[in-house]
Amino acid sequence: MNNERETLKSRLGFILLSAGCAIGLGNVWRFPYITGKYGGAAFVLFYIVFLVILGLPVMVMEFSIGRASKQNIGLALKALEPKGSKWHVYGPIAIIGNYVLMMFYTTISGWLLSYFIHMLKGDFTALDTAGVQNVFSNMLASPLSMFFWMVAATVLGFLPVARGLQNGVEKISKFMMVGLLGLIVVLALNSLTIKGGSEGLKFYLLPNFSRMQEIGIFEAVYAAMGQAFFTLSLGIGSISIFGSYIDKKYTLTGEAIKVIGLDTFIALASGLIIFPAAFAFGVQPDAGPSLLFITLPNIFNQMGGGRIWGSLFFLFMSFAALSTLIAVFENIVSYWIDVHHFSRKKATLVNCIAIIVLSLPCILGFNVLSSIQLLGPGSNILDLEDFFVSSTLLPLGSLLFTLFCTVKYGWGWDNFTKEADTGKGVKFPKAIQFYCKWILPAIILVLFIKGYWDIFVK
Repeated sequence: MNNERETLKSRLGFILLSAGCAIGLGNVWRFPYITGKYGGAAFVLFYIVFLVILGLPVMVMEFSIGRASKQNIGLALKALEPKGSKWHVYGPIAIIGNYVLMMFYTTISGWLLSYFIHMLKGDFTALDTAGVQNVFSNMLASPLSMFFWMVAATVLGFLPVARGLQNGVEKISKFMMVGLLGLIVVLALNSLTIKGGSEGLKFYLLPNFSRMQEIGIFEAVYAAMGQAFFTLSLGIGSISIFGSYIDKKYTLTGEAIKVIGLDTFIALASGLIIFPAAFAFGVQPDAGPSLLFITLPNIFNQMGGGRIWGSLFFLFMSFAALSTLIAVFENIVSYWIDVHHFSRKKATLVNCIAIIVLSLPCILGFNVLSSIQLLGPGSNILDLEDFFVSSTLLPLGSLLFTLFCTVKYGWGWDNFTKEADTGKGVKFPKAIQFYCKWILPAIILVLFIKGYWDIFVK
């Protein structure tokens, strides 16, 4: 075992780093859209309930596995499992999940960096709706341009990791997360002052259960459950790594509540930025890339001082993406340091080159390899990679962590709660043992099956 393991300098660093890993593009480009689709505030209420009953226990479990083992996920299960059991087989698979996530996340991060520069230069100012659409289409058609920005995002993500845990990862993440929180408050306040934005606020903040009934209560509940679960990046060990870097001063339930609170604040504030602006300018908030790269530039074009607000927005989005890159890169590098005994510098360099090469299929999937549509017509390589991580490894990994922490053939309930409750702060409720052992795994399994059903059967 590695006795000279690096540690985080501060509790704030741990909370901001963990939140940085959880806060990603799903908070901003998926959350506002599905909130709109499933009835505004009524959906948000369900979302918050599921964050507490699904996301919170699994996050506490993942933190506990990290802190008790003092290892990355590649070795953590092996350090804690009963002799002769095979839980550790999932460790390397989880690390593969981190790689696959980065195979497409680096490309999207590159898009955001390029849009920040476009906005700053005023490239969108004179464009109409079709012109903005063309900028996005031209970017996807140009592998060279996308490659340049993907490399820029990857290098920016690895630089803090190369500098070490405290001097690089923790220091830069603190700065970026404080910047991200500051930017989102400024952007939300600006959106609230837009003339005609009050309808968007009503839609977002006043529950509309009839709208939810039109779409179907079950569909809305499932969507809220899925968003609450997937927004936290649980199941591939990218959260447990930060548990392995902290001391035992505070209980892990209390820390997880703070991380989830920050993640939820960013998601809710994203809606405050997008809905008033969309309603004021009569634009439908879309899902996915079109929201960020077509709809929002069009809105900023119509807004007073739009170039400034657009630049700030894409700077905020770049911070959100880079905070995830840094967190996941740290997990990957830590694996090579702990398992293969690489120096930090060597592990960083090797993986930086590997991630750049592995990101090529995603880039080429929009142009040269666009005929590869394994998930059906209109899909691409990015969709396939996302499906492997979001619909397969995140739920299966979370299911495994839940069972590992609750059954006697794994690490077990007593060991888990003892670790989670060490320190000052909120204790993990012992009364929910039955729920954690039987009901929580069943819910995660339903999410997993429904994810596959929607793609392959529906």
